[in-house]
Amino acid sequence: MGTQENDQTGGTGRRALLGAAVLGAGGAVLGLSTAARAAEARHGGGLGGLPKPTIIGHRGTAGYRPEHTFGSYDLALDMGADIVEAGDLCPTRDGHLVCRHEPEIGGTTDVADHPEFAGRRTTKVLDGVATTGWFTEDFTLAELKTLRAIERIPANRPHNTLYNGRWEIPTFEEVLRWQDEQTRRRGKQVWIYPETKHPTYFRKLGLGLEERVAKLLHKHGKDRRNSPVILQSFEPTSIQRLNKLVDNPLVVLLSGATTRPWDFVESGDPRTVADLITPKGLREIAGYAQGIGPTLDLVITKKADGSLDKETTLVSDAHKVGLILHPYTMRNENPFLPAEYRRGTDADGYGDAFGAFKRYFATGIDGVFTDNADTGLLARADFVNG
Repeated sequence: MGTQENDQTGGTGRRALLGAAVLGAGGAVLGLSTAARAAEARHGGGLGGLPKPTIIGHRGTAGYRPEHTFGSYDLALDMGADIVEAGDLCPTRDGHLVCRHEPEIGGTTDVADHPEFAGRRTTKVLDGVATTGWFTEDFTLAELKTLRAIERIPANRPHNTLYNGRWEIPTFEEVLRWQDEQTRRRGKQVWIYPETKHPTYFRKLGLGLEERVAKLLHKHGKDRRNSPVILQSFEPTSIQRLNKLVDNPLVVLLSGATTRPWDFVESGDPRTVADLITPKGLREIAGYAQGIGPTLDLVITKKADGSLDKETTLVSDAHKVGLILHPYTMRNENPFLPAEYRRGTDADGYGDAFGAFKRYFATGIDGVFTDNADTGLLARADFVNG
């Protein structure tokens, strides 16, 4: 999930709905009802077999391990996440795709400790924002492989710093191989949810993302309608481009209502996210995508004090045109929870995450991205069992 985050069936007629109201393979472990397990059996596997609400491991298990590492991805599966967001995809100078939260890697790797790369530190304008640091597109893959991942938000997750330096930066192709290996090892299909990062920015650099993603998916036989790979982007035109290249399920990510996707800014399209979430905007999205990934504030607005205010019509409006909703991002720590669910003032202290999950699940969302897959799974069990 990208910088925009404040830390029916498409017209092609090719896609099956993601949000089947069934509960997944972990049902017996989570204590799901007999009726729920029977519903799962009727619907079978594939997209229709994904549990609802689906628990998506955000960048793996970013609440417990440095994000976008195999340590984080493995733990997400160990905890039982239904899907792993394995891959915010950024290109290297030599055209490989690597998994990083942002192309600027000073905050997620130990690059600052490598004197041989001190001269690579620079300032660039990334989607209109001057950003200083080190960027994936200025490194070859071999050079990036000498770096190691570190915790991105140590003030909120000091315990994660224990794992600084343990894992390298994964490539998207390594993730695709890992997916197959984990599927065999666990005897259960592993799903991933990669994102194209800043597609317009990279296309202007001659490093178009969509073609590279499609090439790798085709190489590994994962570019089909029933492939266990859901693709997402904050730029609608990136999803439109992918819609012409692959048959995978596609999701448009949506930030705050007053923001504009950067591809809209570049092209002069005056619309904001508020325009995209109108019935007309949602119908348009349903012509080339299967779902949306809105920020949670688009599902329930917040008051000035940070507490929850009013539930919007987004869930019902999206469902009317056949779109599923996977909003982002649930986290356990106080600063990331609505005000009424915070407990104490410690930046790394946990609040009432279960209460917050329950409130959002009650809106009818089809799933949620979370840094804490274990909390999400327990909250789902509570919710579906009443």
